[in-house]
Amino acid sequence: MKFNFDVIVVGAGHAGCEAARSAAICGCETLLITMDLNKVAQMSCNPAVGGIAKGQIVREIDALGGAMGLITDAASLQFRMLNRSKGPAMWSPRAQADRMAFSAAWRRELESTPNLYLWQDSATELIVENGTAAGVKTAWGVSFRAKAVILTNGTFLNGLMHVGRAQIRGGRVSEPYSTGLTEQLRTLGFEADRMKTGTPVRLDARTIDFSLCERQDGDETADKFSFLPESRRILRQLPCWATKTNPETHAVLREGLPDSPLYNGQIQSIGPRYCPSIETKIVTFADKDEHHLFLEPEGETSTEYYLNGFSSSLPFNVQMRALQTIPALRNAQILRPGYAIEYDFFPPTQLFHTLETRLIRGLFFAGQINGTTGYEEAAGQGLIAGINAAASVRGTEPLTLGRDQAYIGVLIDDLVTKGVDEPYRMFTSRAEYRILLRQDDADSRLTPIGRSAGLASDRRLELLRTKESRIEALTDLLRRVSLRPEAVNPLLTAIGSADARQSTKAADILLRPGMTIDTLASLIPDIANFPEEVRQAVEIRLKYAGYIDRERQLAERMTRIDHITLGDKLDYSQITALSTEARQKLAAIRPQTVGHASRIPGVSPADINVLLLMLGK
Repeated sequence: MKFNFDVIVVGAGHAGCEAARSAAICGCETLLITMDLNKVAQMSCNPAVGGIAKGQIVREIDALGGAMGLITDAASLQFRMLNRSKGPAMWSPRAQADRMAFSAAWRRELESTPNLYLWQDSATELIVENGTAAGVKTAWGVSFRAKAVILTNGTFLNGLMHVGRAQIRGGRVSEPYSTGLTEQLRTLGFEADRMKTGTPVRLDARTIDFSLCERQDGDETADKFSFLPESRRILRQLPCWATKTNPETHAVLREGLPDSPLYNGQIQSIGPRYCPSIETKIVTFADKDEHHLFLEPEGETSTEYYLNGFSSSLPFNVQMRALQTIPALRNAQILRPGYAIEYDFFPPTQLFHTLETRLIRGLFFAGQINGTTGYEEAAGQGLIAGINAAASVRGTEPLTLGRDQAYIGVLIDDLVTKGVDEPYRMFTSRAEYRILLRQDDADSRLTPIGRSAGLASDRRLELLRTKESRIEALTDLLRRVSLRPEAVNPLLTAIGSADARQSTKAADILLRPGMTIDTLASLIPDIANFPEEVRQAVEIRLKYAGYIDRERQLAERMTRIDHITLGDKLDYSQITALSTEARQKLAAIRPQTVGHASRIPGVSPADINVLLLMLGK
């Protein structure tokens, strides 16, 4: 039995699984501690991975060498590329997953990872020596030692669930909460606060009238998350279904508001604006007569369905009566009610960009403990925390991703720089360089970085090089081949474009609005010899070359000030030329670079100029 490790990870949710796996693959003997080994990577809320901006994060995790994309593909029940009608910067992959298969696949992945050990228990205390994390103690009285510790506790820290006026302590339905760590961290100087999230009812499919719902199938093409060729969908593909609330539903919900924990003062913590409960919707949007609801399968063979859009902490009888007003759900049998949960988190301004805490060396936070929400945001943080915990143990360079390199970089920079005033969720609007952070080229951006960090394999890098050489070859083909007017004009007429008057390079024809590379394949048969992902990459890079170059130039200009280090060079309280708010914020956050300082709310461009003058830049 081993009691000494390089890295300990507490919590086996989406952050913890990626953290433990990445630390182990990077060469560290790693222990993953979780309350229940049968519930690793549990999909506590919706049975889906990806979505707007979140799908980009999953692609980035995969490109860096993480496992979320591979496991989602294996457990996928439906795949859709969202925002197809918009530009490629907005395309976002999303998959419905079999949550039981997802968890089982993660368990297999953890058990097959060299250097990774598992222990079922609850961590109750950190071992801290000379300001450095040195291990943990557990509820069973066992002490494990390590050179770095990663906390990924999810909603379990002093978790409290609400259904109407009923309150149950727990980290998830039917699972115990964790206590001890928050209290200890406060004594060590950490600031902690409370957040709230919620989940909808689960319904029995045998009691739903799907004939009264709108069917929503996935994409017909065999898309997937992972860039690895062996990754594929293996489960039977299932539809989702859409229905709506109505004025009668809203009337029942309004009657129940006095018993809603959100409105009777029972819940005081911060909840998410962008994913409101059904009771919040009818109050905030009182003029709306209906709200969309989506029935999503929880498994390939399970009859359990997730009612997306109906998150609630109302009393059970109110939830039941409200559902009975919806024609498709009039006879629905509830498997478990929706509930809200409050839990402890630690404002992430207490972290470095490596996700190591500022107060305790070798201690890292990832996931909902940092005030985020969502499986994807948690997994992205976990992967970075695992890489950097391993780097701290091995004495190698840590990994930090810039805002122009990855959505994961935007996520972590937002957390560390701006903090959170509600559960943080990633949106495409949070990224300044969306055209550089597309889901299709995450491997080009990040696989070399993942390989340098020790996580992505040599094979991944070789596959990327092969793909890039094919992209170059197809681009060269389109730039060499000229198309005569009599051949290309019928295609141009079909898309409402002006006729070509002379022979024109295929690459220039492709730039015409409405023209696609697959359409040109009817004139250039060799195009069909290239795989779909290569054709798509070439089309995007040629069509959007001007936008991509312009955004890259802007990113490079901003990167210059990002590389001007501040460290502990300046005593902000003594710089009277700074605004009072800037002095307070800079002194509290202690930004590492001028770029970091420029993104702190309350620090103006004038304040940044003062810092540059002080540094002699």
